[in-house]
Amino acid sequence: MPAPRMSTTPLPGIGVRYDLTTREQRHLSVIAHRDGTRTVSLYRADDPDACGRSLHLTGAESASLIDALTPSPHSPNVLHTTDLGLVAERIPLSAHAHWNGRVLGETRMRTDTGASVVAVLRRAQAIPSPAPDFRLAGGDTLIVVGTREGIEAAAAILGRE
Repeated sequence: MPAPRMSTTPLPGIGVRYDLTTREQRHLSVIAHRDGTRTVSLYRADDPDACGRSLHLTGAESASLIDALTPSPHSPNVLHTTDLGLVAERIPLSAHAHWNGRVLGETRMRTDTGASVVAVLRRAQAIPSPAPDFRLAGGDTLIVVGTREGIEAAAAILGRE
């Protein structure tokens, strides 16, 4: 059986869209919104560009669905809210961002938002625990941990052009 086809598309200011094509050639899309909610859409079999059904889930409903689909352990690729109220999220840095070419400490992200950059993904490399003098580059994806509000504020800082 061939592996399912999955693609990921960053949606600046919204979140990330995950598209799956099943073995039956059905198109399923999940939008992971920055506020923790999810939109699940199933596209019509006779027209894969036309959405047949769409369902918006709260963060708690999404977590319950994840538990039902992957009882234990969760996929290491899925970032989710913990019982402590912390969120981990991937935030892409645009090539046009104000911070492209500047050092991480200049963002004052931890000081101003309480959110922390725990890793930076650059091309095929992961840089864990970047120091304040780490130079950011357009195309980087920052893994940020904090409260939902802190993550929102961090995304706003990183999205500045």
